[in-house]
Amino acid sequence: MIGYGATAGELFLRGVVGERFCVRNSGALAVAEGVGDHGCEYMTGGRVVVLGFHRPQLRGRHVRRYRLRAGPARTPGEHRDGRPGPLDADDAAFLRDAVERQAAETGSLVAADLLADWNAALARFGKIMPKDYKRVLSATQMAEREGLDVNEAVMAASHG
Repeated sequence: MIGYGATAGELFLRGVVGERFCVRNSGALAVAEGVGDHGCEYMTGGRVVVLGFHRPQLRGRHVRRYRLRAGPARTPGEHRDGRPGPLDADDAAFLRDAVERQAAETGSLVAADLLADWNAALARFGKIMPKDYKRVLSATQMAEREGLDVNEAVMAASHG
């Protein structure tokens, strides 16, 4: 159990981690080259980047997890919990930084290979985030842009 209950910080791991990786993570960034069963369960925050082999089950309410697919990305669209969805420009920038840091911190050959042809690698990444959390994030951003009460916007979004 690596990263169990993490509330902050960063973790860069070279290699495949076993079961129960980042369970109950509520604020840390973790990058690994692969994940076993039950990874990222019950996460309530934080971000996890999986650069290779994975068998995690997604059971968090407020999770952002990025995973590399074996083949090219599927047609973008609304994703369901546990299925990778499309990336936006912020995701792409975050992933590039995370993979560069993985290479620098660990000497990861997997990360170096991804960076060697970054555009092709980026097309294989997908973001897994529960739809409810995505709706709350969107409502928060809208309220901040329009000068509205963020708490009211979040409450409205979470009951919608």
